[in-house]
Amino acid sequence: MPKWPRVIVARSMRMFLDYPSLLTFDLDQGWPCLDPLLNGERRRHMRIATYNLESLDLPPKASVPLEVRAEILRPALQRLHADILCLQEVNGQHVAGQSGRSLHALELLLAGTPYADYARVATTAPSGQGVADVHNLVTISRFPIHVHREVRHQFVASPCYQLKTAVPPELQARPVTFDRPILVADIELPGGDSLSVINVHLRAPLAAVVPGQKLESFIWKSVGGWAEGYFLAAMRRAAQALEVRLLLEELFEGGTNRLIAVAGDFNAEDHEVPLRIVVGAEENTGNILLAKRALVVLDRALAEDRRWSVLHHGRPQMLDHILASQALRGRFRFIEVHNEALNDQLIGDARHVSASASSHAAVVAEFAEG
Repeated sequence: MPKWPRVIVARSMRMFLDYPSLLTFDLDQGWPCLDPLLNGERRRHMRIATYNLESLDLPPKASVPLEVRAEILRPALQRLHADILCLQEVNGQHVAGQSGRSLHALELLLAGTPYADYARVATTAPSGQGVADVHNLVTISRFPIHVHREVRHQFVASPCYQLKTAVPPELQARPVTFDRPILVADIELPGGDSLSVINVHLRAPLAAVVPGQKLESFIWKSVGGWAEGYFLAAMRRAAQALEVRLLLEELFEGGTNRLIAVAGDFNAEDHEVPLRIVVGAEENTGNILLAKRALVVLDRALAEDRRWSVLHHGRPQMLDHILASQALRGRFRFIEVHNEALNDQLIGDARHVSASASSHAAVVAEFAEG
């Protein structure tokens, strides 16, 4: 009998009965992982995760030093044991001798972890030189990334809107553009299958700027001004959700049995407008022939008391999701939300205290590789 340098703990009785998935800890590396075992042999699995790092940056732009945040964020990332990791809100930094910004803060965070050697793609600055200054999307993969692209107003033109409460008044409509692109990566899985991973970060439900309608950052001059700003934010969020759905329609033209995952910060809960648009459920289309194009909200598999990724004013909300195509759903095993250490977002804002980690929980789903 060989000696295993591991401690094996049943993840849960229900999961153990459904399929023999066990939580293991590598005592040499301090790396937690889930090793599904079947008839004494390790089953192959794939883990896809999403995590909003909440403006990962370096001083002076960051109020909390990276080394302080890294003490919390690095173990959180290691706990995911992700094969594919979708990150949001990764800021860019200027590096001496480079023309554009780079992801230097992220590189420092990932140093010393397996993720440092993974394939990596990211969104770019509007100029095309390096990455953007704030809120880049980054997809990291243990498997080869064959091709990637950014999608921004490729399927949905910028809606035009004329503000009614602006001071001075606006005389004509202006385009309402998306805050950031969608990041699409085609990844080659072991065995030759291709997986399309769509990394998203939709507009937050915070009122957009209306000229002349603010006294301070979060203090408005009028209810009408705030309402119009809130409407603009909702317009951006719903319009970009539509772009995700139209992108999916293009992918499904190549076959409705495609493996597709849409992961990220949707800034919306299940059954809210953005999720309904992206999912495209049969109950909404009314057409059974379109059901194979609908996505599955995987966090519906969670118990209600575990189904939240943000705590805001005492209210748990599930804003971060992993959605799967029907073909990928067939390989789905389980999903987790690592929300045990989350603090209330509103308390930190009220005290003007920056969090060392993130106010979003990481979400990870496990699938069979094939």
